[in-house]
Amino acid sequence: MSKLQSTLARAGVVLAGLLACGIAAAAPFTFKISTLYPDGTAAVNRIKQAGAEIEQKTGGQVKLKIYAGGVQGDDATVLRKIRTGQLHGALTQAGAVSQFYKDIQVYNVPLAFHSFDEVDYVRARMDAPLKAELEKAGWVSFGFIEGGFANVMSNAPVATVDELRRQKLWIPANDPASEQAAKSWGIAPIVLPIGDVLTSLQTGAINAIAAPPTAAIALQWYSRVKYRTDVPLLYTFALLSINDKHFAKLDAAQQKVVREAFAAAMADMDRASRKDNIAALATLEKQGIKAVKPDTAQFAQWEQLAGKATDEVVARGELSPAALAQLRKLLGEARAAAGKAAARPAAAPAAKK
Repeated sequence: MSKLQSTLARAGVVLAGLLACGIAAAAPFTFKISTLYPDGTAAVNRIKQAGAEIEQKTGGQVKLKIYAGGVQGDDATVLRKIRTGQLHGALTQAGAVSQFYKDIQVYNVPLAFHSFDEVDYVRARMDAPLKAELEKAGWVSFGFIEGGFANVMSNAPVATVDELRRQKLWIPANDPASEQAAKSWGIAPIVLPIGDVLTSLQTGAINAIAAPPTAAIALQWYSRVKYRTDVPLLYTFALLSINDKHFAKLDAAQQKVVREAFAAAMADMDRASRKDNIAALATLEKQGIKAVKPDTAQFAQWEQLAGKATDEVVARGELSPAALAQLRKLLGEARAAAGKAAARPAAAPAAKK
């Protein structure tokens, strides 16, 4: 054997040993991500852009496949597929992962926020700790995407809670916190998957929804309602979560690339959503959707029942007292700083983010 052949042979033995010890680079991996967002929407396009960046920066070792429009099923189905490895993550409303970390829904407390200024103050201080705790619970996330303030939209004007109780109000499936909150207000909600809402509005199975303006427009729900109640019922947000057992299949360098690309995408989508919701309010008005503004006494009833619902959520153990206390502390700071402790909430104030 020549000296060169001997050297190559030894190198081959060393390489084989490295492979056997698992020291070689991680195998190529394709993340399979589900979302209810339809294909072609800005959200899906931005995630695909992040996927292309990840693929380029990892030399094709990490890729992304998006299943858009809910083709993989509802949240419960998607979570089951993630457990079995058919999927690896999902872009969902926060409630979808609350079974793993209940306090991820703290921003969803009814009528918690009075303005987008308050949202910005609280999120600047709570987003990072919430993400960290969610990761401890087994889910890697990359930032939150504002959904906006959900308003009641209905076929009859709704200024009071009593009027809301007379409606056939839709509540999304697999969102027990919202369902329990509705019941604590004396409302018998109709629980349906998001994909069934438009048909149910068309048939009259439901005649009221609670949704942010952009969702009402994107999913064509606005075409089946006539009124929007000018009450910021709850603040909604979404997040992209990947189960940590799948994320762990990447090496450290690949994980860094994925975190950075997705974090940038989530931040872009978060900023864009604020602008889109403000614009969507104007669009709803142009489409003839009439705003219903409760008077001071009527609004006081909304707030009273919101407080009752929140207390019951905590009592059932669906939100920790510590998380609620932190939220209320920060809200108090924000209102004191703004000098608006007694100000009435606005449904969509155009504060800059």
